[in-house]
Order: sequence, then structure tokens, then C-alpha cells
Amino acid sequence: MTVEQIYTGCLAQGAYYVESKGEAIVIDPLREVQPYIEKAEKNGAKIKYVFETHFHADFVSGHIDLAKKTGAKIVYGPTSAKTGFETYIAQDGEVFNIGDVKIKVLHTPGHTMESSCYLLIDENGKETALFTGDTLFIGDVGRPDLAQHVISDLTEEKLAGHLFDSLRNKIMPLNDDLIVYPAHGAGSACGKNMSKETSDTLGNQKKTNYALRPELTKELFIGEVLNGLMPPPGYFPKNVLMNIQGYESIDTVLERGNKALNPREFELLANETHALILDTRSSREFASGFIPNAINIGIDGSFAVWVGTLIPDIKQEILVVADNGREEEVVTRLARVGYDYTLGYLNGGMDAWRAAGKEIDTVKNITAAEFAQAEANDPKIAILDVRKASEFNSEHIVNAENAPLDYVNDSMKVVNPDITYYVHCAGGYRSMSFISILKSRGYENFVNVDGGFNEIKSSGMFKLTDYVCPTTLL
Repeated sequence: MTVEQIYTGCLAQGAYYVESKGEAIVIDPLREVQPYIEKAEKNGAKIKYVFETHFHADFVSGHIDLAKKTGAKIVYGPTSAKTGFETYIAQDGEVFNIGDVKIKVLHTPGHTMESSCYLLIDENGKETALFTGDTLFIGDVGRPDLAQHVISDLTEEKLAGHLFDSLRNKIMPLNDDLIVYPAHGAGSACGKNMSKETSDTLGNQKKTNYALRPELTKELFIGEVLNGLMPPPGYFPKNVLMNIQGYESIDTVLERGNKALNPREFELLANETHALILDTRSSREFASGFIPNAINIGIDGSFAVWVGTLIPDIKQEILVVADNGREEEVVTRLARVGYDYTLGYLNGGMDAWRAAGKEIDTVKNITAAEFAQAEANDPKIAILDVRKASEFNSEHIVNAENAPLDYVNDSMKVVNPDITYYVHCAGGYRSMSFISILKSRGYENFVNVDGGFNEIKSSGMFKLTDYVCPTTLL
């Protein structure tokens, strides 16, 4: 028996490949399915089932393409939802054979009503692992407020009550030595405060996970699990519908997006289509020169999540500026969260744009030390901290104003176009995104603090508020 976790950092997402005696399954696959197919072919195995723990909100699953290309059957736990593709709806407690091992379905509503966990039983009949989807994370549980954005009468209180029952009646009675394999880890917006660890024993989770404390009543659980929740990213409901109704093949999306455009073609297409220009280079490279009106979301970060948060229209046409050789990676990672309408990329990147004599914009980038000097020269300078409210409330520069990137349309209301703002986040990634978005909307007076709050704090040159341990990372 083989059990492999395939973890994708930018989505903080875990997919799983299980194989026994020439048969395999994939649980919660990513949109690009070829790696799973190649893995099975290399091992001489056939992918028999694609198990989905629920209708995902934070990414577009690869279940449809994987089933079409391998003949595998798509399996969900109990649900009345009508999908746009062929599925097998399993019953609670139903058992599937994969080679010499078995998968048992445990219906665990709460995160969503169809949420199910999959219990792996090895060749000797021993329960060895539990694939928990978004029901149970390491150190946390799935947020119970997402399904109500698709089905209005499913209140978060109702879902939280279902989640409590699922944890108490389906998961906690299982053996302590079970390995828990969740669908997400730290950085995902599907939970409040997940651990950076991506697996653990159930016994240890019973000891350390706040949601599994034996003394918790349902009323207390509901209060705790709902405390600190912020509105989910706007793209979540749209991804849910894509996962239920279907979508274009990833092959079609990649073919459309991987078109090399010279500067003249790129500029012409941008003007003709009103496509958004997405620059995925690092914040420092972007600051030194970029196409006017481009927005910066760096590929080396939580790229997919920020794309979904900052680009409201999932059908937005996009033109890409990327580091040479990473263009296909960008198109693929856009497709992971349902942004399927990339029209092409700037061939040769910004070097080609400069060589063609095209217009370039810049952002002033300064160090923490230079920022400290600017504040010393004028203690009343305007400081914008674009980290999440939970980060800001934990610790920030005295006199800074919080304008979270997560809610940029609201945050920009605090910006006076006639004032110069010194902008920072934690490390420089989000602040440049914030600045680029506002510059694309006509705001010009920004200075980016390179290295962000991490450098600001370590410099010891700023007066900070007292540190408060955050209770949520949303």
C-alpha cells in the first residue's frame, strides 16, 4: 500500500494518492491532473476512483478531467446536489475496495452539508488513516460559514452545530493512532488558525485541537468556531459552482493562455480587450519598472489566493507579465482558482517592453532605516499598514492606519490622493499589490517599505503597540 500527500503551498492544499495492488485513488485532486496520471502509469496502476471530500470553494478540483482521462469514477459523500457531470453518490458507511485496502465513507456535515471523510483500512483490516477534507485540520476545524454563500438558508450556526455532531460522533470515537490527513494547512482561508504541520495523529489532535476538547458543549463550540471569522474571499462561491456544474478542460485553458505576444501585440490586445495586466514578478522587480496600470501579485507567494481575492470577476480576461520560463506556471496557477481566460503573455518580459521603447511606471521602494529617517524628519507622515486586521491588532506602528489588502475596495476609501503614504505589510508582497491596484485607479502618492513590518520591528527604530497574541489568522 502506498499513501502519498501531494501538498501545494500556494493554495495550502493537500491532495492524496493511494495505491494498492495495481489500483489507485486520488482524493481532492488539483486542476492539473497529468502528474497523477503519470504517477499511476509509472507504477503500472489504474486510477479507479476520484474521491471528493466536498464541493471545494478555494480551488477548482481536477475531478472532471481526471475522470475523463482515466475512466475513474467520481465519488462524493451523501448529497442531493445535481452535478453537471457523472458522479457516484456514496452512502454513509459505504466501503470501496482498492486493491487489498478499503476506503470507508464517513459523512461529516458541518463545513458543508456534503462534507465527508474517508477512512483508510489497510490489508490487515486495520484503520490506519483518515482523509478529513475541510472537516478537521491540524489545530483547527473547517469554517462553517461558506455553504451559506451558496445556499442561503444554511446559516453558519446550523452548520457549526452539524460540525460539532460530526466531530463528536464520527471522528472522535476513532482510534488515537489514526493519521489525520487534512485538505489544507496554514495559509488557507478555509480555517482560522491552522498549524503549519500537514498531518498528525488523531490522538494528538484530541489533546491539542481546541475544537476537540471533551468538555466543550455544542453551544460553546458554536461560539468558539464562529468567533473571529471574516468574510470569505469573493471567488469562493464561484469556485463552488464550477466544481458542481463543470468547467473547461485544463488543456483548453493552457492552450489559450500560453500564447507568446511581442510588445506590439501585447499592447494592442490590452487596448482591444480591456484585459487586466497581471505582473507576477517580485515586488522589487515590479517597483523598478512595470507597464502602467498593471497590478502586481507575485507568483512566489500565496498567488492563487490573492488572485481570487483581488480580481473580482472570475471571467476577467488577463494578460500576463512573468519571469522568463514561468509563463505556463502562471497560467496553470490562475486556472487552479478558476481564472481561465488568460489571453497570452509578454514574450521576453519587461526587457522586451523596455527594448521596444514602451512607457514604464515605477514605485519608490525604501528600506526600514530610510523609513525611520523619513518619520524622524516628519513625525506626522501618513503610514498605511495593509496587513490583515488580525495582524494589525496583534502589533503595529503607533499612528499607523490599517487598510487591509483583503478588502482593498473599502480600504482605498481612507486614502487621500493629495497625501503621500508610506505603505507596508509583513514582508513587502502585499504592500506592492495594494500600491499597484491604487495606482491603476489613478492614485499616485505611495512609497513602499521594502521588507515590511518584519524589517520595521527588527530595526528597533519605531514605536510599536504592545504585542497581543492573535486568536485568528483571518
